[in-house]
Amino acid sequence: MAPQQQKEWISKLPRQGTNIFSQMTSLAQKHQAINLAQGFPDYPVDSKLLDLVSSAMHQQANQYAPMPGIPLLRQRIAEKYQSFYDIHVDPESEITITNGATQGIFTTIATIIHPGDEVIIFEPAYDCYRPTVELFGGKVIAVQLSAPDFSIDWQQVADLVSDRTRMIIINNPGNPSCVAWTTDDLLQLQTIVVRNGLFVLSDEVYEHLIYDEKQHQSAVLFNDLRAHSFVVASFGKLLHCTGWKLGYVIAPLALTAEFRKIHQQNVFSVNTPMQHAIAKYLDNPDYYQELSQFMQKKRDVVMEGLASSRFEIVPSSGTYFLLLNYSAISHQSEMDFALHLIEKYGVALIPLAPFYDNGMEQQTLRLCFAKKDETLERAIQILNTI
Repeated sequence: MAPQQQKEWISKLPRQGTNIFSQMTSLAQKHQAINLAQGFPDYPVDSKLLDLVSSAMHQQANQYAPMPGIPLLRQRIAEKYQSFYDIHVDPESEITITNGATQGIFTTIATIIHPGDEVIIFEPAYDCYRPTVELFGGKVIAVQLSAPDFSIDWQQVADLVSDRTRMIIINNPGNPSCVAWTTDDLLQLQTIVVRNGLFVLSDEVYEHLIYDEKQHQSAVLFNDLRAHSFVVASFGKLLHCTGWKLGYVIAPLALTAEFRKIHQQNVFSVNTPMQHAIAKYLDNPDYYQELSQFMQKKRDVVMEGLASSRFEIVPSSGTYFLLLNYSAISHQSEMDFALHLIEKYGVALIPLAPFYDNGMEQQTLRLCFAKKDETLERAIQILNTI
């Protein structure tokens, strides 16, 4: 009997290709360029934290963790929110440890979005939001923000809400905008959300990278907004270990219960020894403040080092990124100019245009300053010659 012809297969994400981060890192490796494109540190993780992971492994913490995460780590997170924000978060019913922030984002969207639902996002947007919404049959409605201040017209946002709107996704502070949202922004968001009965996915992975004595405005600080929100956070950004892929999601009891239904079918549980190690490592709350000071020094080194260059520096109030406008140097597209920097000068930055669905050009590139001082100094020297 002849084999039956295979049925036609249709891609669920037909527009999705290799993301811009992978592309630029691959090019940086090919040309042996200094990689300030992808957002990961090139300095080592604290040896104390590594020792704690090793110790947990040797103590046989190597089997499945509880589905929501080990109790001590969830308690540490609750203690942080009490200490930093004077907010009580129930470690048992409102905190779930995830396989990185991206899994937390994916599972949140999977929990809420049904085919036909609309989701409002703010562009430039981190690249996983749109495809995940589309994967579950949702439609993305983008609010396009522009450099250098990326300010939000909240009336425009309100006007975009329809009877099909289900969720608003925010990223605070924003990658790649490098903007920390204000109290007024969160209050405006809260009004729209409560009035229309919407859900919020608040991506707060850079919450402890806020500069110039500003305070992070978490969604949990606004009672009515908190009742509608999933807050996503990342240990990778916090502890300089992006490859460990550990994060967590905070949501009210009822939302957490629904989230965990998807979570347990998706990954079920997360790396056990690393959870134990992080829980012990974060017994010192001073670490959070030290982190922002550590990163602000690096930001300031880059800003001061490039002050007399031909690049225009866009202020960064959060994240470990900085935006550079090159309009005084070239009229090339962002991708072409980024390729030019890699191929001719040996420095890899990332174009801003791919963070917009329509590829809006603003002659602006993103630089990651979560690097060793000597790496930044070498890059600064090169960029000052352009």
